Amino acid sequence: MKILVPVKRVVDANVKVRVKADGSAVELANVKMAMNPFDEIAVEEAIRLKEAGKAEEIIVVSIGPQQAQETLRTALAMGADRAILVKTDEQTEPLGVAKVLKGVVEAEQPGLVILGKQAIDDDSNQTGQMLAALLGWAQGTFASKVVLDGDKAKVTREVDGGLQTVELKMPAIVTADLRLNQPRYASLPNIMKAKKKQLDEKTPADYGADVKPRLKVIKTEEPGGRKAGVKVKSVAELVDKLKNEAGVL
Repeated sequence: MKILVPVKRVVDANVKVRVKADGSAVELANVKMAMNPFDEIAVEEAIRLKEAGKAEEIIVVSIGPQQAQETLRTALAMGADRAILVKTDEQTEPLGVAKVLKGVVEAEQPGLVILGKQAIDDDSNQTGQMLAALLGWAQGTFASKVVLDGDKAKVTREVDGGLQTVELKMPAIVTADLRLNQPRYASLPNIMKAKKKQLDEKTPADYGADVKPRLKVIKTEEPGGRKAGVKVKSVAELVDKLKNEAGVL
């Protein structure tokens, strides 16, 4: 069985994000980029499934500019077998990404697609669900545990009330949550080997997909600073402030 893992190049989670002076977007010039943390978890889970003998090949795919090959090589260094770069300089949106991934799935015929539940740059949390709808596949979102048994996958999901376990008939889509695993660090020898590996380069048109943006960003701004806390002398004063100042009651 093949496992397909889509990965996204985003601003490193440890970098403080800055907004451009004109408020048009987030500043990406001279900013450290890295693999989306949720996608890193998805790669790790695919590697563990392969190590357990549940899969024969792991294919990673990224949709973005030429620089996204660095993200793919990180996945290769972790343990993925092949990498596909779908090159585009367009600002990709979840629907466009899902359409490209549908084409990749139809070409590669994986038995399982594992991807991060969301990307930390746009927080859309839509791609996995859209891909499942386009393919007509079963889906298990917010996964904190994945167990494969023959042609079925048991996925433990994180829900508001605790945990929910669902059984999916494969092929299926699984989106990874934070508690699914702890990603491994790539060793230096594997990093060096990954730099020499050949990537398959494609375009969205190769998969019959259109990634032209359908949304227009009107304005981007940083969140306002937090106000200093205040002490109240009584419950009545607290209720008054919550009701008349904060407007939450």
